[in-house]
Amino acid sequence: MTTSPSTAVDTPAQGAWEELVTTALLGTERRTPPAGASGREAPVALLDAAAVETLRRRAGLLPARAAVRPEPAADDPRPPLPAAAARRLALLLADRPGTGGGRRGTAPDLMELLPQWLATANARGFAAPPQMLPALLDAARGRTDLRPAALAFAGPRAMWLARLNPDWRFALRAAPGGGAALPRLEDGERTRRLWQEGLFAERVALLSALRAGEPAAARELLVTTWATERAEDRLMFLDSLRTGLGPQDEPFLEQALADRSRNVRATAAELLSALPDSALAARMAVRAGACVAVDHTGDTPTIAVEAPHECDAGMERDGVVAKAPAGRGERSWWFGQLVEAAPLAAWPVRLGGRTPAQIVALPVADDWQGELHAAWCRAAVRQRDPEWARALLGVPSAPEAGGPGAVSLAERAKLLGTLAAGERADWVAGFIAAHGLSEAFQLLGVCAVPWSAPLGRAVVDALNIARDAGSYPWSFSGVMGLAERCLDPCEASRLDGLLAVPAETEDSSPGAGGYWAEAFQRLGTTLRLRAAMAEELGA
Repeated sequence: MTTSPSTAVDTPAQGAWEELVTTALLGTERRTPPAGASGREAPVALLDAAAVETLRRRAGLLPARAAVRPEPAADDPRPPLPAAAARRLALLLADRPGTGGGRRGTAPDLMELLPQWLATANARGFAAPPQMLPALLDAARGRTDLRPAALAFAGPRAMWLARLNPDWRFALRAAPGGGAALPRLEDGERTRRLWQEGLFAERVALLSALRAGEPAAARELLVTTWATERAEDRLMFLDSLRTGLGPQDEPFLEQALADRSRNVRATAAELLSALPDSALAARMAVRAGACVAVDHTGDTPTIAVEAPHECDAGMERDGVVAKAPAGRGERSWWFGQLVEAAPLAAWPVRLGGRTPAQIVALPVADDWQGELHAAWCRAAVRQRDPEWARALLGVPSAPEAGGPGAVSLAERAKLLGTLAAGERADWVAGFIAAHGLSEAFQLLGVCAVPWSAPLGRAVVDALNIARDAGSYPWSFSGVMGLAERCLDPCEASRLDGLLAVPAETEDSSPGAGGYWAEAFQRLGTTLRLRAAMAEELGA
């Protein structure tokens, strides 16, 4: 007869153990131990009885059935990290933010350098040291911005660990297909089966992978189940068509304009408006063109605007949202959507053969300039049109600090994103030289890393000017943090002349010079550390 562990251990003496626990909770002065001792001997007797019972419970435990051994982790074929880079990674992972109090001092913020280290290690194709995977997954668990790079570096072993530890399950959700290997593009049967039977995350990953390699195959796969998909799923799947969007997608997107879901219709219309030769773009050009004309009756040619008086069914079908947000007039709301969706190439034809720069320079009657230029900004970003972006940005030294069409720093940053990296950096450098750093943080965020030499010099010079003005460096902590991560490490030597504490003037804030010296010393130390990291990784 085989006795289960619960019968052998818990049943015969369960009451005795509970009696001991109850006596310990109540106290031996109020309850006599099971051994019968009382008075001053009672506590000793209770402990002796507990020791005997503990030993009996342990000795009487029957061995449990052995668990199934997990399958070994998949091999990682990538080359191992160089020893120096592995030691550096251990230091980066051991750093914890917020342990130094309010004042940062001169020590680099190692955790802020981890994303850059991971990007370089992934570019070099190295595999993560197995012993560091738990710390790497813990770091990615606490910072969602780290996850893509951290999981790419961790490789298949991270997925293996994530299935064993609930704290790391985020890795399964973040990885394409929950960490499962996607079928090869040429394996049509497996692809169709995964698309029809897979989990939602697996299907999204499959569609994205197909779209990146074979856009037409991804669209054809989506068509096979489109009519039976849920609205929220159709929206997610449709969004994947942004990758590799082309004229061949137009027939499918035109059908999606009649979808039951308003969000699906709006996304389809947005995608079609990004195709300047699409039928929807042509319809929007006609509608928007009917609202805008050049008035030659005055001394200076002026753009006249006549916003639509209604939003008809055709406009709604093409993605125009009829109900305006609170605080917006309906006519200006409809007008902005029409101009945003119209192809920018139609405006020179409509407005007398003028170039984008000449069109943007024209005055606009009746206070419509802000609405018209803001809509052109959105169109330039959607259609990735650098010529219109330049016209709307204007020269960086303009008194209005952004050009006639940029209505906000966020809008300027989006327009800059349509320009090539070098041109983008030169424009931001000119902006900083003319206007300083107070409004430059968002613009710096869209510049390629490491910053170009002109941009780096402009930032350092502006920081130096701010230091000489006698203010505290905390107002520029965001820019200083960006500089630590984005300045070219070869700029470190230029900072040596800024490490001395300047003499305080009457207008200086007390102690500001010392804080600036600390900030520049930390910046220089961080740049040299980044140079060492790159060298250790062979970059």
